[in-house]
Parts: sequence; structure tokens; C-alpha cells
Amino acid sequence: MDRRFRSKTIWIAATAGALALSFVGYGVFVVATLSDVCYLTKENPSETALMIERGGERAQLWVPLTDISPMLVRAVLMGEDAGFYGHNGFDTHEMQEAFKRNWEAGRTVRGASTITQQLAKNLFLSTERTYSRKLKEALLTYRLEKTLSKRRILEIYLNVIEWGDGVYGADAASRDVFGKSMTWLNAAEAATLAAMIPSPVRLNPCEQPKSVRIRRDRILNWMHGAGDLTAEDLEQALDSTPRLRQCINGSNRS
Repeated sequence: MDRRFRSKTIWIAATAGALALSFVGYGVFVVATLSDVCYLTKENPSETALMIERGGERAQLWVPLTDISPMLVRAVLMGEDAGFYGHNGFDTHEMQEAFKRNWEAGRTVRGASTITQQLAKNLFLSTERTYSRKLKEALLTYRLEKTLSKRRILEIYLNVIEWGDGVYGADAASRDVFGKSMTWLNAAEAATLAAMIPSPVRLNPCEQPKSVRIRRDRILNWMHGAGDLTAEDLEQALDSTPRLRQCINGSNRS
């Protein structure tokens, strides 16, 4: 009996050890094959993994962060990652809240990806949902935060994220949706663009006006709560119905 118990114990220990070594080995392999992010300190990415995966024609114009509409920057931060400047790439509070909401709903109703995590995925990874991709995303997020400044991460993010079918970056999005440079965006327009980010193809303001407006108004209220909008500005923005170039000209971009 003791001999059988001892043999079983040895077998369990050996199996656990082999699994642990396999996991460590896989981790080392993943780290070794990750993309280098150091070039991003001085160079702007010409394309991203998401652009390559999507294919087709692209509308994109790179704009330095200093020239991006401050109103749009604030709207995007409020909508996607309000704690961006205070975390190291991972928002543990949002993760806990998302887990709680998703557990209660029995499905994914709330995400917790930070701007840095989104950038890591868009720049280097596919859209597949696997544990392997999430591990790579986490490691790349850590590298981006250690290598780049917060302002640089935000600048790249706002210039490469998808904002519609073949539309990438803030300025291209503004021209596609409103027919004008983002320099002239008001609060309602900026919040409309920010509202599209979670699902830019599905959350088209012409095709899903109610869903986009609900999220837009939520972002505007968050901006007011953060001190970005006065009560008067908030009321005016909530009452505003932006003129959408897409709804007038269809899906064709000029």
C-alpha cells in the first residue's frame, strides 16, 4: 500500500514538474518571439497587424499629438481609459468590475482593456481570442509602458486605431464621419467619435444612431464629471445633433 502510494505521489510530482517546465519553456519562447517596440520611440508605424489582417484600401493621416483636438483626446480617455495616466498598462479596478459584470450577465458585456493593451493588440497581434494572444498582449503592454512615454503611447494609439471600414486614426475618422479636420471638432462630435471605438464597424452613427448616441451622452457626462465640460457646455452638447457626412454621402469617402 505504501509502495503504491509512494509511486502515485512520485508520478503526480513528475507530471506537475513536467507541466511547469513546459509552461516556463513556452513563456520563454513567447518572450523570445515578441516584436521589438524600441523603434516606436523615434519612428511612426507605417501599418499595423490589424491593418494587414483587414486588408483593403486605407484612409489614414498621421497627426502629432500636439495637433490632435484636445476635446477628442479627453473624450477618448473618458470613453476608453480614464485612468490612463495613473496605471502601468493594466487597470486592476476595471478588471475586477468587468469580471463582476460579466459574471452576473453570464456573457461578456464589459471589457477592461486599457489604451496600452489595445495598442499592443492592434500593432502586433491578430484579432483571435486565445490565451496565447492574451499572454502576448500582456507582455507587449508591459514593454510598451516601459519603453514609451504615456504621451507617445497615446499619440500612436490615436493615429492607428480602427475607426470604421478602412479608416484608421483620428483625423481620417473626423473627415470620414463629419467631413472636416478634427481641429474643428466640438464636444458632441468628439464624443461621437470616441463612442465608436469599441466596435467601429458596428457602431456606425448612421446605421446605429441610438446606440452611438447613448454611449456619446455617457461619455459627455463623464467629461463633465472630470471637469472637461461646464454644465452649460454639457447641456449644449447633449442637445446637439452633429451633421454626419456619412449619412449624406453614403459610405463613399471624398
